[in-house]
Amino acid sequence: MKTSRSYYECTECGYRTPKWMGKCPSCGQYSTMEEVRPEPEEAPMSKNRAKGVRPMGNKAQKFDRNEMPAYIRTETGVGELDRVLGGGIVNGSVVLLAGEPGIGKSTLLLQICEALSKKKKVLYVSGEESDSQLRYRAKRLGITGENLYLLTETEVDSIIGETEEVAPAFVIIDSIQTMYCDSIASTAGSVTQIKESAMRFISIAKNKGISILIVGHVTKDGSIAGPKVLEHMVDAVLSFEGDKQHIFRVIRAVKNRYGSTNEIGVFEMTESGLSEVANPSEMLLSGRPVDSSGNCAVCTMEGTRPIITEIQALVASTSFPTPRRTADGVDYNRVCLIIAVLEKRLGLRFNMSDVYLNVIGGMRLDENASDLAVALALISSYKDIALSDDLIAFGEIGLAGECRAVSSADLRVGEAAKLGFRTVMLPKRNYERLKDRKYADGVKLIPVSGIFDALAAIASKK
Repeated sequence: MKTSRSYYECTECGYRTPKWMGKCPSCGQYSTMEEVRPEPEEAPMSKNRAKGVRPMGNKAQKFDRNEMPAYIRTETGVGELDRVLGGGIVNGSVVLLAGEPGIGKSTLLLQICEALSKKKKVLYVSGEESDSQLRYRAKRLGITGENLYLLTETEVDSIIGETEEVAPAFVIIDSIQTMYCDSIASTAGSVTQIKESAMRFISIAKNKGISILIVGHVTKDGSIAGPKVLEHMVDAVLSFEGDKQHIFRVIRAVKNRYGSTNEIGVFEMTESGLSEVANPSEMLLSGRPVDSSGNCAVCTMEGTRPIITEIQALVASTSFPTPRRTADGVDYNRVCLIIAVLEKRLGLRFNMSDVYLNVIGGMRLDENASDLAVALALISSYKDIALSDDLIAFGEIGLAGECRAVSSADLRVGEAAKLGFRTVMLPKRNYERLKDRKYADGVKLIPVSGIFDALAAIASKK
């Protein structure tokens, strides 16, 4: 029997080295190298393999003989989560839910347990909270859980043994960073422990047809803690986002083998837990200032759902040699690009002013269709001209100042009309396709071919 030498492994990226280092040469993180002592390797091969006997395993099946199960998905009882998953949890799938500490992951999972336990058995495995802590949280949320089982354990084999005894349809692991295998000589949370623990949970999910939801921690930069291969191993990766200072939370699908990765679910954090937001646009626009410069509404698409929110810009004279640029909810580099286009094409001197940009409600706008609204908000604040309260804009801006067409323009205009917006500024190419459509009475479409037309529309407000 051969004994392997110990080595040091980075808990962030998995880099290995025979000697300890204070800083990982791969990811640059400090104090992340942990010693790993591998188990002794079995040198000789098994007797059956030596005799040429084929080991027993799963049998190959002809594809056209496999039948689709009648009920392949189970609804979680939380409509916004079902939307992100594509209609519910696929039976036998493994879902990874990651988010910052205190964002509401455990609260959401307990609420899911309440709905699922009314249909089937659910096993909630906690490696971070005691049984009394879980019961206290459940009581605060008003959760009874008729078929809900609680297990406070971190050893993987013990969890699997209890799972086989209880025979649940759903298992929740909170969290994967606290789990460990006795057969591996490394601490819980290390790269090796996370990979092995996840592999064993995935194996029981596929073999027993159990749906497993795994909670994952995130690092300082927002990425999921542990090896990147963890995201490849599971069937779906959900990101739970939001600012803890705001009441809104967003679930976004980073990966989904059984559905779209463009959908989002919106929740509101309340005293009784997370409540679904059926109409995020109406909530995001509540409390909007009237007749104030630097504000512009925008319609962005999150999957198949149009969401209207408000962009606020503040342009103020600076007292520093280098003006400040702050962007919250919009890509910082994209904002700098739009400012450069406005300076070059319109002659606006933003180089003498500080610029602050914010998206209301903690939302994040990732698509370029918000460029036109950002530009209008900046111009409005720079010239101190208030935009019409019933104006909404969307469109992508190029480096030449042109306004390019965007997708799903019909859905955006329809959503704006439902919420009472009567003036929609959109790219000219989208206008040509929509000018014959019928919307609510009084809705006016303003086509713009570039930021020059947008500036002219604002100037006519004087």
